[in-house]
Amino acid sequence: MIQDTAQDTSSSPNTISSRDISFSVVDVIETVIASLEDGGSAMVNRTNEGYLWTFRYGSVDVFVQLTGTTDEDTLMVWSSVLTLPVQNEAQLMRMLLEMNWADTFESRFCILGDDVVISTTRMVAELSAGEISRNITVVATIADEQDDRLAAQFPRA
Repeated sequence: MIQDTAQDTSSSPNTISSRDISFSVVDVIETVIASLEDGGSAMVNRTNEGYLWTFRYGSVDVFVQLTGTTDEDTLMVWSSVLTLPVQNEAQLMRMLLEMNWADTFESRFCILGDDVVISTTRMVAELSAGEISRNITVVATIADEQDDRLAAQFPRA
């Protein structure tokens, strides 16, 4: 079950109301998360900016953000796999770029602040339930497979 941490924004003129949300997209995201999450770890935060889900998958925390349901809005999924700085950072960067070419499907490794993350972003236009499921599953699976391996291969500097 996903724990709702929604903020009361009912008085704001920019509030996302239930009339504005395509429940099919939200329902698909929540169904996928419920099938992947470990031990009731999933939570959702609803704000004027959309939805932000977080859940535990294996040894990683996965984040799913939906900015809205118009064609111009986006679905973004990400998970941190390693904190920088690390030893042999140049070797790490080369390895991540090589993995981006062949091993990450629609996702990619990138740097967010001091974290190496795996992420994927997709516009909502023509987004299917299969794509939602695949994006969330790919990020969660790659993050869980790579976090311990990368930490062992590239210890903190």
